[in-house]
Amino acid sequence: MADHPFPLSKDELLAAYRRMRTIREFEERLHIDFGRGDIPGFVHLYAGEEAAAVGIMLHLHDGDRIASTHRGHGHCIAKGVDVTAMMKEIYGKKGGSCEGKGGSMHIADLSKGMMGANGILGAGAPLACGAALAAKYRAKKGQPSDVAISFVGDGASNQGTFLESLNLAAVWDLPAIFVVENNGYAESTSRDYGTAVDSYVDRAAGFGLPGVTVDGTDFFAVYEAAGEVIRRAREGGGPSLLECKMVRFHGHFEGDAQTYRAKGELEDIRANRDCLSTFKAAITGAKVVTDAELQAIDHEVLGLIERAVTAAKAAPLPTAADLTTDVYVRY
Repeated sequence: MADHPFPLSKDELLAAYRRMRTIREFEERLHIDFGRGDIPGFVHLYAGEEAAAVGIMLHLHDGDRIASTHRGHGHCIAKGVDVTAMMKEIYGKKGGSCEGKGGSMHIADLSKGMMGANGILGAGAPLACGAALAAKYRAKKGQPSDVAISFVGDGASNQGTFLESLNLAAVWDLPAIFVVENNGYAESTSRDYGTAVDSYVDRAAGFGLPGVTVDGTDFFAVYEAAGEVIRRAREGGGPSLLECKMVRFHGHFEGDAQTYRAKGELEDIRANRDCLSTFKAAITGAKVVTDAELQAIDHEVLGLIERAVTAAKAAPLPTAADLTTDVYVRY
């Protein structure tokens, strides 16, 4: 029995903090470098939402599949995708996760179960259904199956592909979980303006799925809820919907003036709804870990990000000959 109130060991808590801190520092560095003009294309940052990705992904293994969104860096890191390969991909360089040909919105690593970020809203949901169907057929009788998780945001939750996927998963009784990362905005449109229901869980009931809403800034709330729906899916209990109410610290995209925000909103969420600060206060307050241990992780993570950026800047660009590679799958 653990001598603290948390469902994870000290080493597991430190690992969770490391993953969340890695996401935060990765995104904050991209914010700086994009502003300098170093990064091609668009980037959509996940900073502020780390507790959801990590709280969910700690229950997964490489055989479990996830389908991500345009705001996918946090999902990638939480699922174990190599940070340096990600940075090279975002910089458009060879050696990137997709050899520099996908960029920020299309990072994928099937070896880690990361089927890909996606610039098309809701497009990952049917892919997750396909992965869940494959997992269901591969599962040995009486043994738990792999699962597939689709992440969507506020805007994608209103897309037909997402709603059709809820129905398909229910009809086929798939080991799938649909995660709605509700950060309050579909690009610049407030959830209150653009969505009729009070909670996305109300949508689940209409398709015959159980659903649960949690505070997405509370790592432990996410971890507990995710553990239950993932266990249920593995054991043949079918699909579920998990809504994580959260906040994003940056705009929809880098360069977004965020004029749709209320006065003082950004300052308030950074001061009072920072999932990393909440997590740190909980585990240090319970005297499970020390500030010094977390500061050591902070230092190591900053070094990792600096090395990743240095490697990305030094890596060569794809050549014209690379354009026609990775087009066809060979079995």
